[in-house]
Amino acid sequence: MTGYAAGDRAVGTAALHLELKSVNSRFLDVIYRSGEELRFLEMPLREQLAARINRGKVECRLHLVPHQMGLQRELSVDLKLVEQLGRLEQSVRNVLPAAKPLSVADLLRWPGMLGDEAIAPAELQAECLALAATVIEEFSASRIREGAKLATVILDRVARMRELVARVGPMLPQALADYEQRLANKLREAVASLDEERIRQEIGVFAARIDVAEELARLSTHLDEVQRVVQKGGAVGKRLDFLMQELNREANTLASKSVSADVTAIALDLKLLIEQMREQVQNLE
Repeated sequence: MTGYAAGDRAVGTAALHLELKSVNSRFLDVIYRSGEELRFLEMPLREQLAARINRGKVECRLHLVPHQMGLQRELSVDLKLVEQLGRLEQSVRNVLPAAKPLSVADLLRWPGMLGDEAIAPAELQAECLALAATVIEEFSASRIREGAKLATVILDRVARMRELVARVGPMLPQALADYEQRLANKLREAVASLDEERIRQEIGVFAARIDVAEELARLSTHLDEVQRVVQKGGAVGKRLDFLMQELNREANTLASKSVSADVTAIALDLKLLIEQMREQVQNLE
């Protein structure tokens, strides 16, 4: 199922940015992308995603973004670090008098001089998981909204299939009668030695083989189950996958047993609607 959500959370002098987006997939496939400094957060994030999401190819992007250059913030120099560097410079110059002295620019660029200290991994993980909880909630909500729309589409297809199945029943008696008459005429022409009782027996056997009442009943039962599962909600994708296979099996049997062009046309329309539903089911979790 497709979905998208993103969020930010301030951490020290930077901000964590988490982005989730997904496309259709029969199973859960998480693709994690981040800088090396955040690679240790991959497994906790995967576990948090797997606890809420069952299907979909999910791309998870996590970045640590420095504060914007235009953002006003107060800077302070670590004077103790300046004194320490001064003493170290003097020690070096005692040994190497020709060494180039430290400039102000060198001091300001020194790691930690302006308070931009590295963020502790434990703090990063705690902040990241808190951010992930919020983003995953929004991500799930977006998928639920899309799922509700897809459920409406699927139920519409179910209603149309019910109409088609209902049309087949009244057609069968006349279609079978016409076919039996044509078959009887051919048998009389082909085998003149057969008596009428034997012809009726052969026609009865063949009529039983092409009877589609059972297929129509199973189609109705499967459509009832599709409607029940969709209306129940939750993680329904795998169950609906199975039901689409069963519906397609019955539609194929209906087409193969058909002795009427009208019934064959309805069977093909059913297969088209099933295929449309199958495509939508791939979008459901």
